[in-house]
Amino acid sequence: MQTPTETSQRPEDSRLEPGSFRDPESRVFYAGGDVYRALSQDGLDDFKALQETKLFERFQADGRLVRTELLEGTSAVPGELLAKDCAGVLRHERIPFVSYPYEWTFSMLKDAALLQLDLNLAALEEGLILKDSTPYNVQFKGSKPVFVDVGSFERLREGEPWIGYRQFCMLYLYPLLLQAVKDVPFHPWLRGCIDGITPAQMRSVCSFRDRFRKGFYLNVFLHAKLEAKHGDHGKEVKSEVKKAGFKKELIVANVRRMRKTIESLSWDPPEGVWVAYGERNSYSDADAERKDEFVREVVTSQPWNLTWDIGANNGRYSRIAAEGSKYVLAVDADQGPVELLYRTLRDEGDEQLLTLTMNLADPSPSLGWRGLERKDLAGRGKPDLVLALALIHHVAIAANVPVAEFVDWLASLGTSLVIEFPTREDPMVKKLLGPKREGLHPDYERVNFERVLAGAFDVERRERSSAGTRLLYFARPKGTGSPIDLTAAEG
Repeated sequence: MQTPTETSQRPEDSRLEPGSFRDPESRVFYAGGDVYRALSQDGLDDFKALQETKLFERFQADGRLVRTELLEGTSAVPGELLAKDCAGVLRHERIPFVSYPYEWTFSMLKDAALLQLDLNLAALEEGLILKDSTPYNVQFKGSKPVFVDVGSFERLREGEPWIGYRQFCMLYLYPLLLQAVKDVPFHPWLRGCIDGITPAQMRSVCSFRDRFRKGFYLNVFLHAKLEAKHGDHGKEVKSEVKKAGFKKELIVANVRRMRKTIESLSWDPPEGVWVAYGERNSYSDADAERKDEFVREVVTSQPWNLTWDIGANNGRYSRIAAEGSKYVLAVDADQGPVELLYRTLRDEGDEQLLTLTMNLADPSPSLGWRGLERKDLAGRGKPDLVLALALIHHVAIAANVPVAEFVDWLASLGTSLVIEFPTREDPMVKKLLGPKREGLHPDYERVNFERVLAGAFDVERRERSSAGTRLLYFARPKGTGSPIDLTAAEG
């Protein structure tokens, strides 16, 4: 068994995970490429109790619980990591790319909720319980949800209720109800408050008829009423519950009831969402095939560790990117096609392609305490390759982001790039410009775009569609490629 010091990392080489400070019994830190968790004595005792259960082996074996091992020694633990003395260190499997619930589709949040509930039920059978119920404890390996906070398991205390119930409602149940019943996307709500939607807030958006819907009366209306009545008397309520003899069977029944409620929720994108985008209408079949081949030639030209497909839509090019990439991030502002793509990948058991819904003109910011608990997209791992296909006109024209700003952002990632530029004669560009006043977006011209692109990247290749209204470019970070002369080269 290795110790942290055997990874050749000194304590000063270690760095803390800024989003892992809320649990006084455990704290995540990194050393080199490895992920560790420091445990207090209580935290270590809880982990050893977990380690002896059948669920620990079973959920790790099928990939639903992050692979974890207990190490010997604590010498590589950063100083002042825990308020208590460090009694043990765990090493975890590393997740390829961190994502957050306000970037997930409906089915991703639902699947994470079901995983959390299944783990809680399995834990209760073994005399344990999850002490919190936050979706930030779940990550995705491709389309597979993985529970990563092993420190969340603790031994069940006699007479105590399910203390994670309120948090589960705020961060799982209420967001899912909003979208399933009200058709209101939950993403702005979760991005707006790291702790989720309170019972009072959820109650305020409900109608009288909603109280008769499954899951609403008990978990929303009654919850909000009781919280308003006893909100300032938490200690007294907890004492009364303990005196009343709150038994494990009641917790199990509550968790099972919640699971049935979550399982019953559904949301489907509008019909025809796969073709609503319509970008491929600008291509003949031959041009579409050539575009596929252009992307395939780039992604298979060398091994890429992380590829972002931004504006991924139905994932056509994300799948091509996966042919030459270790891991692929498929991002699109429209939740509809991302939801359908996720379902397909889930059915396939795909662990290579992670789907996220995000508007790149208004991307996920850094959030939480000191803006460090949740990182922006680039802060979680910069890509080696970016695909920006059928995207720049939406960013530049629909979102009013200057062409130079968009290209500068791409260059700041230090990435190689496949980018598509539809000219002003392209049908989709004409559609976007149609409602606008004539003369707007003068920077959206091929010559200007190529000048800006060549100033930020070494452009190695350009190819024009047979219709002449779309151009594809492959470029590398400045100073690393063999640039061509765009004024002379014609695709």
